[in-house]
Amino acid sequence: MLKQYLDIHPEVQAALEQGKPVVALESTIISHGMPYPQNVETALKVEQIIRDNGAVPATIAILKGRLKVGMSQEEINYLGKAGEAVIKTSRRDIPFIVAKGADGATTVASTMILAAMAGIKVFATGGIGGVHRGAQQTFDISADLQELANTDVAVVCAGAKSILDLGLTREYLETQGVPVVGFQTDKLPAFYTRESDFSVDYRLEQPVEVAAAMKAKWDMGLKGGMVIANPIPHEHALDKALIDGAIARAVAEMDEKGIGGKASTPFLLAKVAEITEGHSLTANIELVYNNAKLAAEIAREYVAR
Repeated sequence: MLKQYLDIHPEVQAALEQGKPVVALESTIISHGMPYPQNVETALKVEQIIRDNGAVPATIAILKGRLKVGMSQEEINYLGKAGEAVIKTSRRDIPFIVAKGADGATTVASTMILAAMAGIKVFATGGIGGVHRGAQQTFDISADLQELANTDVAVVCAGAKSILDLGLTREYLETQGVPVVGFQTDKLPAFYTRESDFSVDYRLEQPVEVAAAMKAKWDMGLKGGMVIANPIPHEHALDKALIDGAIARAVAEMDEKGIGGKASTPFLLAKVAEITEGHSLTANIELVYNNAKLAAEIAREYVAR
């Protein structure tokens, strides 16, 4: 049934059939994360980092109504040029994008769904979505969290985006039984900075330990994903006071303009980049590179078990 909707790139399909490591990648970072051609250059470099570390990259999107798991360079370039004209696509949007034959850039949630359809267990991204600031009134909670509770894919990230309410995000994950693993850290990373005020569930030091926990979880039929929180490298981390001030200004402007829902995260990230004179965007790119490397290492260990 899935074959009528799903296109798995031949290289990715061959790797899966041969038991080789594969790492899924999202596409909203291409369409909504940064301008062209920087978005395409970044996406291709992330793929190369995964290859250099012994795994096969599978960038995921929806193109002309087809679910794409693994994309050609031409397809990535097309997506990057189209930019924000491409629909930001979460779980609820997938059937409508497919039915219309439209283009969709996948979020963390929808990337997890398509990765699971193809049988990919490891996914590298920048930061997961979470509970937005003020959610007590707005109920603005990212679909990423519910997907992590239900879909068997491990997500390597630099924690939750620091524009969010990290405390409530942490509580939500705990309630849903989603394990939060700190890779060589006891504290939940806060995207642009290496630490927050919140602890992780388990600190693991090596990719093989992460892979062993993933295998045990899914072998026992324990449904849902796993957050692998990998701090941004020291040399690229931003000053906490600087980034907290920029986020506070961005959130105030967002509230003033009445922006919410799926538009809130792109607005906040763009505004923070503007306030920090591009330093936050540089940090974002570097942490994605760092996560791609770790994801490839974990995927290698996972298929070896």
